[in-house]
Amino acid sequence: MNFCRRQDTFKFPPLVVLAAFCFAVSTAWAATNTVEKFSNADCLDCHSDPKNTRVVNGEKVALAVFPANGFKKSVHSELDCVDCHDGIKELVHDKNVSPPNCASCHEKEGRDYAGSIHGMSHKMGASGAANCWDCHGGHEILPAKNPASSTYKLNLPLTCAKCHSNTKLSKEYQIQVPDAASQYMDSIHGNALLKMGLIVAPSCNDCHGAHGIKRSVDRDSPINHANVAKTCGKCHVGIEETYNKSVHGQLLAVGDKRGPVCIDCHSAHQIENPTGNNFKTISDERCGKCHEDRLEHYSETYHGKAMLLGKPNSAPEVAACYDCHGFHDVLPAANPASHLSQTNILVTCQKCHPGATAKFTEYRPHANPLDAKNYPMLHVVFLAMTALLIGTFSFFGIHTIAWGVRAIYLYLHDTKTFREAKFSVQNGDEWFTRFVPFERFLHFLVVTSFLLLVITGMPLKFYYTDWAKVLFAFIGGPETARMLHRFGALITFLYFTLHLTSLAGKSWKGRGKLRNPETGKMEMQRFYAVVFGPDSMVPTMQDWRDFVAHNKWFFGKGPKPHFDRWTYWEKFDYFAVFWGVAIIGASGLVMWFPEFFTRFMPGWVINIALILHSDEALLAAGFIFSIHFFNTHFRIEKFPMDTVIFSGRVSKTEMLHERKRWYDRLVATGKLDDYRVKDEWFQWKNIAKSFGYIAFIIGLVLLALIIYAMVSRLVH
Repeated sequence: MNFCRRQDTFKFPPLVVLAAFCFAVSTAWAATNTVEKFSNADCLDCHSDPKNTRVVNGEKVALAVFPANGFKKSVHSELDCVDCHDGIKELVHDKNVSPPNCASCHEKEGRDYAGSIHGMSHKMGASGAANCWDCHGGHEILPAKNPASSTYKLNLPLTCAKCHSNTKLSKEYQIQVPDAASQYMDSIHGNALLKMGLIVAPSCNDCHGAHGIKRSVDRDSPINHANVAKTCGKCHVGIEETYNKSVHGQLLAVGDKRGPVCIDCHSAHQIENPTGNNFKTISDERCGKCHEDRLEHYSETYHGKAMLLGKPNSAPEVAACYDCHGFHDVLPAANPASHLSQTNILVTCQKCHPGATAKFTEYRPHANPLDAKNYPMLHVVFLAMTALLIGTFSFFGIHTIAWGVRAIYLYLHDTKTFREAKFSVQNGDEWFTRFVPFERFLHFLVVTSFLLLVITGMPLKFYYTDWAKVLFAFIGGPETARMLHRFGALITFLYFTLHLTSLAGKSWKGRGKLRNPETGKMEMQRFYAVVFGPDSMVPTMQDWRDFVAHNKWFFGKGPKPHFDRWTYWEKFDYFAVFWGVAIIGASGLVMWFPEFFTRFMPGWVINIALILHSDEALLAAGFIFSIHFFNTHFRIEKFPMDTVIFSGRVSKTEMLHERKRWYDRLVATGKLDDYRVKDEWFQWKNIAKSFGYIAFIIGLVLLALIIYAMVSRLVH
């Protein structure tokens, strides 16, 4: 009984009652202050209605996002709209809502993005920089391994290209490589990935990273100069190891920024197949960015000139920098492992020149003829040829100008008489032989071979001009030009040999004239008369007297002299051919057969041969197309062309006007009729004149191009 009574009167302790009251009050307060979480159905009431629109970049677009965007197939299909758009607090919200907060789930990626060039750009107010959804998509985000994903490896270049091929964005944000996307797609990496489907080929993120993309100046960027080799080495492991041991890699290892890395030679986005011809063509230029002085003198060699004049996207069969120095294993020549060390250089040369000997390796591919200290012989030859060029053109230039001024002066003072004399000279009724058919044939060979040699050789001399590139492209490139040039050389040797053979034959037949008919013994007086007589091309004191008298006439100090069969300037031209063929021919043979000649001569003879060949060819071309053309064709009484070398004949009027001593001598000896000719010339003069005019015009054009090239180099 007592127990029951005590139970009926039991009460809760005051603290329990207080706690229960507080819990009830807090629960009721929380319930009244909780924001209702909107469902996707709530959002779709507006966002699935195509009538609702919004303004994007000044244009109205549908507000609808479901179901067309494939959200149900995305990785976020189980999420609610407000899980990403957590800035939305009201169902009917303002149009300027906060962007999706991807970092709320993707914390690491969010931190990486915040420190990237894209994230930093946003912090600085660059609203056009890429956001998460620009790369991954909006509501249709798929896993990166899904082939339909915008971040799938095969699709990523196109995704990045949406901004990096946008010219407006590139200009607005000063993107340093606005063509990066298109360059990559044409590169060996882009072709392998996009055209061949090789998933192992690098895409944008393999080099730049994914979310933490940074500028190249940032030290922790994978494309920072110090990190490029390591980045490329992720795929090219063996090459990275080789590079690290090279002189370039060793410079980089000690923090020397002069050490080139992969993108300095291969470029960043325009990476080409290194076995392709175009890579070889541009490789020299890329090496020259650091080795400018070496490239300058390499460009003066046949290798360098042919490389610069080669066809687009093709390389001639000549050595580029890496053919001698190596690719990724470039080492100083003093290093025994170098391709250019004393133990390896012969093998290196023999890759292109199988017959090369030890002397061949003494050739200097970067020789500077202005460097007297390191290349003394080359320097002396260069100075000698320069002096010869300047001296010859100065002397004969003054001679030609004086002659031209005198002729113009006389023409202006008596134009009628001058024209009548010119007509009489070119249209006389009596004609006499100056050149026999064999001599005219030899001159035909001289003209054709000389023009061919100049056309195929002068572009190499002036390789830096646009016209040289155009001319070589028209010819067919360095290989074709080389074949044609050698063909012209063979013709030169042919006509020179024919002429010497003819001289030997004439000498043998005329040997009886040197002997006394009574005693049968050779007499020096007869020998002298034949060798130094008026019909001989050997210069005599009479030529010197003619030269002096002619120059007096230039300045009105004496009468115009009369000449014999050969004038002093014609004898000079004649022996200039002997000099030219000897110098140009010998030096050309050295360059044509370098392996043979370096069996008994040092390799630097090839360097000397190049200077001799090049400068002597310039002297010959410049002299023929200016001085010789004036002496033969530009004179008023000869203009526009003296056809004697084609017709082989000269009128009586011209003989009396210019070669009166010859005419008088023939009359005195009774031999004039022996030289008289008929009019067979008129049967083929049009053909001969056409050939002459074509050769004449080509020569003048080449002269203009040569002058332009020389002036342009002096100016620059």
